[in-house]
Amino acid sequence: MARIDESLPFLPVNIAVLTVSDSRTLEDDKSGRVLCEMIEADNHKVASREIIRDDYDVIVAKLRGYSADPGIDVVITTGGTGVTGRDTTPEAMKAVLEKEIEGFGELFRWLSYQKIGTSTIQSRALGGVADGTYMFALPGSPGACKDGWGDILKFQLDSRHRPCNLVELMPRLKEHLKATG
Repeated sequence: MARIDESLPFLPVNIAVLTVSDSRTLEDDKSGRVLCEMIEADNHKVASREIIRDDYDVIVAKLRGYSADPGIDVVITTGGTGVTGRDTTPEAMKAVLEKEIEGFGELFRWLSYQKIGTSTIQSRALGGVADGTYMFALPGSPGACKDGWGDILKFQLDSRHRPCNLVELMPRLKEHLKATG
């Protein structure tokens, strides 16, 4: 059974929160605010919080910038994961990712189904790794952010979570670069 092993040290990670929206500002961005509050309550560091417009090229550039920043361990986006013409966060993230973590989106939708039913099919939540940085795309609602953080990421980004967690893999995320370099 999954659990937190209190005998192990907690290792905080640096997380960038990126809201993708054409209409939100820092003052009215409830989803970004909720994410930041939960991240800090769980003793991680919000290394950056930004809002960018829902534009493929802008999102790709921002994600590449985060993945190149040694001060960012994880990027969590909120917004732009739906199916309308302006929703391009998953496509932009996939252009940056080296590896997808399919289980993240699958688990997110499974958990979401229990709360919102079949409407969860509209979510294209996504996770993966780019240049040694974890990236997760969440829908743009506070509820989705609470579900994504509180039911999945909170545990997988806790170095004490057993039987395994994403933090313990961080030192090995760039092994392929060392092997070819």
